[in-house]
Amino acid sequence: MFGLQSYTTLGRSGLMVSPICLGTMTFGNDRWGSSDEEAQQIFGSYFAAGGNFLDTADGYALGKSEEVLGRLINSAHLRDQVVLATKFTFNTGEGNPNTGGNGRKNIYRALEGSLKRLGTDYVDLYWLHAWDTVTPVEEVVRTLTELIRQGKIRHYGLSDVPAWYASRAVTLAECQGLEPPIALQLEYSLVERTIEREHIPAAAELGMAVCPWSPLASGFLAGKYSGDRKTIDGKSRLEILASGNNPVFEKFTDRNWKILRALQTVAKGLGRPPAQVALNWVVSQPGVTSTLIGARRPQQLEENLRALDFDLPLDVQQLLGETSQLDPATPYMFFEPLLQSRITGGVTVRKWH
Repeated sequence: MFGLQSYTTLGRSGLMVSPICLGTMTFGNDRWGSSDEEAQQIFGSYFAAGGNFLDTADGYALGKSEEVLGRLINSAHLRDQVVLATKFTFNTGEGNPNTGGNGRKNIYRALEGSLKRLGTDYVDLYWLHAWDTVTPVEEVVRTLTELIRQGKIRHYGLSDVPAWYASRAVTLAECQGLEPPIALQLEYSLVERTIEREHIPAAAELGMAVCPWSPLASGFLAGKYSGDRKTIDGKSRLEILASGNNPVFEKFTDRNWKILRALQTVAKGLGRPPAQVALNWVVSQPGVTSTLIGARRPQQLEENLRALDFDLPLDVQQLLGETSQLDPATPYMFFEPLLQSRITGGVTVRKWH
């Protein structure tokens, strides 16, 4: 494995980031997040360990996450050292569709607010937080290109979008001399591997980095849950948000419990916490550039950063991969070796790179 200071370029760009990105959704969050003192300790520990990639969003804690993170960066005089990322898309109010979404009007409004809260005049990476299903991709690419050329953002990426949408954005940029997205931010973990079907291959083909979020499945893979779905303190995000009808937090399924049991078994054999093994698995997957992790307490961050200290044995990788593999689905089954051999006449053909 490699350490936190083994920097990698983010996609086909010159922006260099740590293999672990510090997600700050917990900052400024009074429900299940960190106090300001804990946030300061988490921030300090991450930076002291060599991390340089920080992620927030205008919708985290109603903007308080950006405010806290901005104060921490500026008070430590670290603006030039950090790669600062924030996001737009989710609506900040009710009854006004133009204070959310991915249209030009909202992008400009959202960025102005984020820059004020962060106390900076530019962000290094501006994420589209989710596909809004209505704004033409041409409008998004042109608007974000304008912001790059105005110096308000350095690069942009796409989070939680269809693979075809990301591919079209890159193609439009290439054909029209515009700025392309350099990264995708998507949910990815042992219990959520759907992006292996489309997004990871598309990112590799088109020069985009893959930055997984929720590599521990909102804490499910940390091994702190039992069959009654409770943690020791009852204050986890999954428990607090269980009644919110958000499919992102629906992790208590028979399939996921099976994966968790396999993870706990191999983790015990390795003498490592389940969270470290689960993180290590994600970080080492093909196409992954920088993985987002959050922490409610400083000890959580310090423990999880140790996921970079070891390599998973091949037999462990195989067991975890087989236990969590995706079910066969059309048309992806046609791309597997069995049916591909009927295309190649039974001979092995390797793609030139």
